[in-house]
Amino acid sequence: MVHRILIVTAVAAEADSVSAGLGLGAPEPLPLPGGLVLRRHADAPEGRVRIDVLVGGVGPAAVAASTGTALAYAALTGTGTGSGASASASASASAPYGLVVSAGIAGGFQPLAPLGSVVVSSAVVAADLGAQTPDGYLTVDELGFGRSSHPVPEALTGRISAVLAAAGLPHTVGPVLTVSTVTGTADRAAELAGRHPGAAAEAMEGFGVAEAAGAYGVPVAEIRAVSNAVGPRDRAAWRIGDALHALRHTFELLSKTVFLELEPS
Repeated sequence: MVHRILIVTAVAAEADSVSAGLGLGAPEPLPLPGGLVLRRHADAPEGRVRIDVLVGGVGPAAVAASTGTALAYAALTGTGTGSGASASASASASAPYGLVVSAGIAGGFQPLAPLGSVVVSSAVVAADLGAQTPDGYLTVDELGFGRSSHPVPEALTGRISAVLAAAGLPHTVGPVLTVSTVTGTADRAAELAGRHPGAAAEAMEGFGVAEAAGAYGVPVAEIRAVSNAVGPRDRAAWRIGDALHALRHTFELLSKTVFLELEPS
């Protein structure tokens, strides 16, 4: 059986860093409906792992649609394990992937997640999916309309953290917040930190990826490299290059360890 993993980024620069870190050679482009393209990496000739990297778009709505498309394609075709009846049988016997990962760069809550470090999600949280009331903010859970958080399996979070620690890569484990509007003021940063104790990073895609993965019963994780501080926008202080380098290093480490240890799908 093959370890099948889907990694979703917002933009191509993030996907480039992830693909380079995987160290599995040039990917095979695989067109999907809607104009999407999977970058398929495989460790041929061993065939133990197949990792698809998808540029899913910016924001939770766009990336949920893209991730859902990739998962539906995988479920219907067996993610390319065969063709015709054999692929259909393979797809019906297992989940489309063993793991879905939302990956990219992000803002880090200071001082918990310094610039250039990595954040491993303990939960993927929709930080602004709810309602403002005279008595304060209510989550969508409290409103009775759905869920606002996807916990990441502790065993998975712990193993990823252990691998990064062994390599000396600075990282933090904590909730990663998904927002539709990036924080740009100190007041907003303080509000989010107060509402979500221990939050380590803020990005725009994780919850969309998690919702799509959850619909297919696939575990999800979010891994972010910190390019800037959550709060007032100071472009001169951003460290996007450092964050992309940390992202590449992270997936280099995971491709040789955690991704080979997952249950085959």
